[in-house]
Amino acid sequence: MSYENKLLQMKKLLGKKTEQKKEKPKFIKPEPPLYSEQWQQAGLERVENEFGMLFKREVHYPFDYQHGDYKLGEFFHSLKRWKFEAEDHPFAISGNETIVFFDTETTGLKGAGTHIFLLGFLEADDEGFTLTQYVLADPSNEAALLFESKLWQRNVTIVSYNGKSFDWPQLQVRWTLNQQFLPPLKSQRQIDLLHSTKRLWKDDLSRMKLTQVEQDKLGFYRKGDIPGHLAPIIYFDAVKSGNAETLMKVLLHNEWDLLSLITLYIHSTNLLFDDISTESATTYTNIGKWFGDLKKRQTSTEILQAVTAHFETKDTGYAHFYLAYELKRIGETDLAIQSFQTALPAIPVRKQLLAYEQLAILYEHKVKDYEQAYNYTKIGNNLLPDIPFQKETHLQNQQKNWQKRLSRLANKRNKNFSTNNEKFFDN
Repeated sequence: MSYENKLLQMKKLLGKKTEQKKEKPKFIKPEPPLYSEQWQQAGLERVENEFGMLFKREVHYPFDYQHGDYKLGEFFHSLKRWKFEAEDHPFAISGNETIVFFDTETTGLKGAGTHIFLLGFLEADDEGFTLTQYVLADPSNEAALLFESKLWQRNVTIVSYNGKSFDWPQLQVRWTLNQQFLPPLKSQRQIDLLHSTKRLWKDDLSRMKLTQVEQDKLGFYRKGDIPGHLAPIIYFDAVKSGNAETLMKVLLHNEWDLLSLITLYIHSTNLLFDDISTESATTYTNIGKWFGDLKKRQTSTEILQAVTAHFETKDTGYAHFYLAYELKRIGETDLAIQSFQTALPAIPVRKQLLAYEQLAILYEHKVKDYEQAYNYTKIGNNLLPDIPFQKETHLQNQQKNWQKRLSRLANKRNKNFSTNNEKFFDN
């Protein structure tokens, strides 16, 4: 028998090892904290489930509840506006979605040691809006808190403020650390109002914190609010001492955050569809650019034209600049040139460089005026040393491109000059 055959027979004798299934670790339900009764006396409801216990707070608001400049019920008017005016906008919410305004409070900003100690939800029912806050009894009861959120079984649209970048990823981390016990967390559609706030008020608001937006845009001023960075300290103190009196102020802070999400959505929707009124030229220019970036050309053009007509020229540099691009796309060459020219004195040097480039392109390829194209190219080329490029190679590449355009236009200009002279002498 050959050596190879002996090896094959030995393998058959060994047989296949049967894999043993790993048993799922048994969950040990933690004991309730000693301060449970104290927290209940502070206004929290005790909730128990198969993973432990947590605390809960509920507040109901009628539709005519006023928060700042708006009544909460105006939210439904906003939904109708999206349905009839721009349903395919990423900011839009359709009537068949279950909408949940969502915010958390955490013991830190990042890392596996950071716990979510407060989950805040605000959603509509038949009679108004209901705020539901789930509070972590202590870190050993984390699975109970996460399970009670029902985010493992519900399909909802999450509306938050920086939630897409912070709150939801934090929730995913905590869920992953408890995944051996909990059902899988469901993916949800996310609408992050911080993103839309940046779109609307870039270069208009100095800070994008929700409290700043409340004061400057929503007509809501907090009285007796605790700074957000103190929330973790207050929570740990409540766990240590059993006194939840100050912790209730953290819940109020979270409550105001959630109510402001509703009014921010209402206000933002109104801005996108109402005629120009109280906001600045910068804000309405941002709106026009946003629609342009979404390929809604006609809407973008109409808004930017309204800005240039409504505000003084010194405030409409960006509006003319973005409008010029829209006009160029639809073939309105003369109007595009006029808008780029009007924009130049009121835009920063980087944008000026782009405007001169576009003017050179329009005069070269559309108007066939090589002299003007050459002049604008020369001005743009001379601007390059005034622009702080991140790398020297970036400046060198720009200089190379502008010199290439200058050479091409010089040749076209000279050729055009010679052709015109020949025609003159022929005549």
